[in-house]
Amino acid sequence: EGQGPVTQGLLAALFGLPAGEIAAALTALEVEGFAFRGRFLPIDEDQWCERRLLARIHRYTIKRLRAEIEPVAARDFLRFLLVWQRVADDARMEGPEAIEPVVEQLEGFAAPAAAWENEILPARLAGYEPEWLDDRCLAGRVTWRRLVTRNGSGNGGERRPAPVRSTPIALLARRNAQYWAARAPVEELPLSPRAQMVAEAIRAHGASFFDEMIAATGLLPSQLEEALAELVALGVVNSDSFAGLRALLVPSGERRPGPNGRRRRRTVKFGMEDAGRWALARAGRASADPARPDPEAVEHVARTLLTRYGVVFWRLLEREADWVPPWRDLLRVYRRLEARGDIRGGRFVAGFSGEQYALPEAIGMLREIRRKQPTGALVSLSGADPLNLVGILTPGARLPALTGNRLLYRDGIPIATLAAGEVRMLETLDAADEWAAHKALLRQTAPRRPVADAAGEQTDIAAPALAET
Repeated sequence: EGQGPVTQGLLAALFGLPAGEIAAALTALEVEGFAFRGRFLPIDEDQWCERRLLARIHRYTIKRLRAEIEPVAARDFLRFLLVWQRVADDARMEGPEAIEPVVEQLEGFAAPAAAWENEILPARLAGYEPEWLDDRCLAGRVTWRRLVTRNGSGNGGERRPAPVRSTPIALLARRNAQYWAARAPVEELPLSPRAQMVAEAIRAHGASFFDEMIAATGLLPSQLEEALAELVALGVVNSDSFAGLRALLVPSGERRPGPNGRRRRRTVKFGMEDAGRWALARAGRASADPARPDPEAVEHVARTLLTRYGVVFWRLLEREADWVPPWRDLLRVYRRLEARGDIRGGRFVAGFSGEQYALPEAIGMLREIRRKQPTGALVSLSGADPLNLVGILTPGARLPALTGNRLLYRDGIPIATLAAGEVRMLETLDAADEWAAHKALLRQTAPRRPVADAAGEQTDIAAPALAET
């Protein structure tokens, strides 16, 4: 009790007893719960420590580590987030292999379907091409789905096609989809007759291609697309490739697939024939006690939020969807991870109450960002972007999370917004800076996509307008 962490050899030397007797005694104390065995000191040998003394040492260590933290201002934290989420110009990633780390960071974030390829992914991936996402989906690495269903007005009659453009869609690493499905179980909702017919056909025949569903249901292609749009908006189905969702976003009259034969460039896949199979969304594992959520799912979401923001606290998560566990459940996970030494607790961002937790690598980056002098760099983002934190981390009204809205950061400070077609300056600027801010705010991040023209040649044209109206 008075030695702290000690090795078996040291105890044998202190008592002058054979190592075998010391080992037997320590094992007995371990079974009783009096002593713990582990690597508490930086040496390559197991140590032993009395349980209450070890707990006291651990509390002192955490207290000391927390005292070392110097909180940064909200402005510096926003500068950090622009780099952490790779939207700053010098932090953007390149190439198709970068899709997966970006998806892992944004996993489970719900954004309007039209925003993903028009705004959110191009903001983080220089030269983004839609086939990057299609390839990862078809390889079974990434999937997409609507996680939370929308209550319908089941009046038994025909319903208009669901507004897919504004449907909140989440991108997920396929291996983690079960955790998110557990947080947002598929509900039984009333469907239109055609949507019900399609759902029953998929249930009967399994995952099906578009032409197979036409044969099974007898619907016209346009009718089948309307039914799929409804099922997607209700979180009932998804497709192998993101091309399936993309086809629902682009009106059929605007889809111009490339001609047969040799192509000079790859075309963007807008057609239903490129969607792969359509399947019913997988249900998550049911919790034995509905009042107690699946602990594995809660821990996965908690870790994902740390990956997304580097630092987490309750106010920061107000933009997250309803399926994110309550803060009290996340706190249990974060306290356990801090006790294991996986993350750090402390006051990392000034001006926000409650407990805060951070990844070790985020702490170093925060310190580096704070030391750097502001450069005046401008970053323009969609209102649907996860980093639309106006009114959450900064004073003032929030900017609605719509694809058509935009905001402009300068060195971590929001200086202008675009909402309902109206530009609003949040900071007083001189004429030259205001003109530059206005120009940067309206800059579009959507890539120019190669689409076949009427003659069959590949030409670069702007992507179809998918923004919300």
